[in-house]
Amino acid sequence: MKIHTSFILILLLITGFSHAQTRTQRFDSLFNYLKVNEDFNGNVLFAEKGKVVYKKCIGYANFKTKARLSENSMFELASLSKQFTAMGIMILMERGKLSYADTLGKFFKGFPYGNLTIRPLLNHTSGVPDYMDLFEKHWDKSKTAHNKDVIALLSKYHPAVSFKPGETFEYSNTGYALLASVIEKVSGQTYAEFLKQNIFMPLQMTRTRVYNTRRSKKEVIPNYAYGYIIDEKTKKPTLPDDMPDYQYVKYLDGITGDGTVNSTIIDLLKWDRALYTTKLVKAATLAEAFEPVKFANGGISGYGFGWGLRPDNPETGRETGHNGAWAGYDTHIGRYIDRDKTIIILRNITNQNEVSGVYEAYTDVLFGKPLVLPKITHPGK
Repeated sequence: MKIHTSFILILLLITGFSHAQTRTQRFDSLFNYLKVNEDFNGNVLFAEKGKVVYKKCIGYANFKTKARLSENSMFELASLSKQFTAMGIMILMERGKLSYADTLGKFFKGFPYGNLTIRPLLNHTSGVPDYMDLFEKHWDKSKTAHNKDVIALLSKYHPAVSFKPGETFEYSNTGYALLASVIEKVSGQTYAEFLKQNIFMPLQMTRTRVYNTRRSKKEVIPNYAYGYIIDEKTKKPTLPDDMPDYQYVKYLDGITGDGTVNSTIIDLLKWDRALYTTKLVKAATLAEAFEPVKFANGGISGYGFGWGLRPDNPETGRETGHNGAWAGYDTHIGRYIDRDKTIIILRNITNQNEVSGVYEAYTDVLFGKPLVLPKITHPGK
């Protein structure tokens, strides 16, 4: 009896692909599937002990010019930036310029949350509300906001904290914007210049920098990966600047610390390697960044200093990582510290599809398991 080849393909898709495939073939199958079914556009890199085992550049850096992505294409990292802000604070702490127990009142006179200390800002246990709601309600949208404006609006409207510092976990972009301002106050440098001189240059991360796309229009970065959104009506990649629901990308463009670090898959691997060394800070200082917070009620937070933490897994060991999301960008770094394996995903298209199981698929293939394709749901279809 003849079996149609399409039936064989469907069978492979359902069963998650044969063990006979090599790891590279499984990665190819996964990203080809994501490209066809989820408009995947971006760069990916997987490494073991610092050696690249899979790398792929999929799609365009600029849909208008049709410039294609390369391994040196620079992406907005969104919240992956927080790990660099945290490192900046750790560097200053080691140099004796600040303490994690310092209050914000020491740096910002008259600040309404003056008794709040640095440590809860690092691990999102401060209770300070997110600044985006304040700017949505009270900001002149024709102007570009900066970190000083975050402090000014918090001082003027003084929204109530969600809980007492250290009581529980609540993710807060405000905390990391305040940390960037602390870095500037203590160092006497801009946030961008401090990170450049103390992190990016020492690690030879030559394609990494703090960059505000819209505020720096006169400065064109070669091979820049512009962020796009799949328009629900046209189904085409569209710049968020041209979409009414995403105008916040313009008026929040000057705020740093919680985002605005831009980098490449190659430079992020250099960053990953440095975190196994003492090039930037001592081992004890770095170890604290990967320690969870223990609450008074016995609960434990899955977050350190700029890094999400997952419980130890017998197969994969300790895992730390972070996701980043901003209009047009979707980023991820995952580090399996005990096994020295690394996942770096930088995407410059976001859409309305719901994808479940994609990170599990990345990890399974990296660890030599069969590929189980993620489930993709297309809202409205």
